[in-house]
Order: sequence, then structure tokens, then C-alpha cells
Amino acid sequence: MTEITELFSKERLQYLVYIGLSAGIVTLTGIIYFSNKLLFQRFIGRINPLIAFFIVTILGLILFTFLLYRGWFAIYQRENLAGLFRYSSLTALFVIISILVDLKVGFPADMNILFPKSLLFYPAIGFLVEILFHVLPLTILLILMTTIFKNARYSSIFWICILIVALLEPSFQAIPMVSSNYFPLWAIAIVWLNIFAFNLSQLLIFKRYDFVSMYSFRLVYYILWHIGWGYIRLMILF
Repeated sequence: MTEITELFSKERLQYLVYIGLSAGIVTLTGIIYFSNKLLFQRFIGRINPLIAFFIVTILGLILFTFLLYRGWFAIYQRENLAGLFRYSSLTALFVIISILVDLKVGFPADMNILFPKSLLFYPAIGFLVEILFHVLPLTILLILMTTIFKNARYSSIFWICILIVALLEPSFQAIPMVSSNYFPLWAIAIVWLNIFAFNLSQLLIFKRYDFVSMYSFRLVYYILWHIGWGYIRLMILF
């Protein structure tokens, strides 16, 4: 308990950033929920989104406490802000690939949450995705791998773990594409590879910088793909 108290004191800024970010996400979720209670349903089912997001933020706090204690990852490092602008432009490449596939095969018209609710929705759902698809599985894998392979180099374990975690989101998104029998195999393959490369880039950013940088990378992608192109595509494709 003393070690945890010392960690909270030592990493006070990081915890304050996470708590502030979490409070903002829960607030956005509340605004969306009370304006349209069904908006989150296709993503999290019938679970009350306020309860779901609150639980996820607490889960994230627990996970980050362990990650900070082990010195594996950071929530926020002030000196990393300069790097945020350098790699954010990389998201344009992933967006362009997605747009080209969309123009060729045509994703569903209701794929995105409509503007202006999208401005509130995607920052919230992006936070949920980062905790559940990245922070949670990565922490579990690192704990298991470092426990089982105690004599292995951490760098080797790290690469194995991030490659496995990077597979989760593209596979999750590809499953409904396969089951729909609508999309050609080449389109599914490109989408899968594109999302895999995006997730791998995020995880490397997480390791190199911090969680805030990884989350910001996704936000830039969401702004360009879901919010920007999501608005434009309805005018030119439908």
C-alpha cells in the first residue's frame, strides 16, 4: 500500500491528466446519452453507457497504476507534446486508404454517427476503444509473458505482445464484413491490413510517448475519417 501511495505522489501529474480526461469522457457520454439514449446501443448493446464508461475509466486507472509501477508505459509526459504534431500527419495515409476502399465498394450509409453528434461521440468511443482494445489486453499479455518467460528479454516480449494486441481491432471489424457476404475479399484484406497497421502504429506511439499521444492519434484519425469524410460521403455517395 505504501508503494502505491508513493506512486500516486510521484506520478501526480499523470494521474491528474488521466482523471481529467476520464471526467471529460464521462461528461461527453452523459450529454450524448441524454440527447439520444440509443446512440451507443450498436456499439455496447443495452448496457447503460454512463455505467459502462465509468467502469472502463476505473479499469483504466487500475491498469495504468500497474503499468506505471512496472515502468512499462506512461499516461502523459509533458515533453512528448512536440512529437504529437510530427506523427499526426501519418493518420492521413490510413484515412486515404479507407476512403479509396469506400469509393470502390461503398460502406453502409449509416456507418458513421451523424454530424454534429459525431463531435461528441467519437472522442468518447475512442477512449473506450483504447482502454479495451489496447491497454487492457496489452497489460494482461505483458503480465503473463513476463511471468512465464522470466529469463526472456523484455524487448522480445514487448514485440510479441504488441503484435498480438494489434490483431484485435482489425479482426473485430473484419468479422461483420466477412459475415455480410457483400464485400469482396480484396476489400476485406485491405481494410484488415490498414487497421492492423494503424493499431501497430498506435501501440508503438504508446511505447515511445504515452497514452495521451496514442489516444490523440486515434482522435485525428476519427476527425478525418468518421467526422470529416463521414459527412462528405453522404453527399457524394448517397
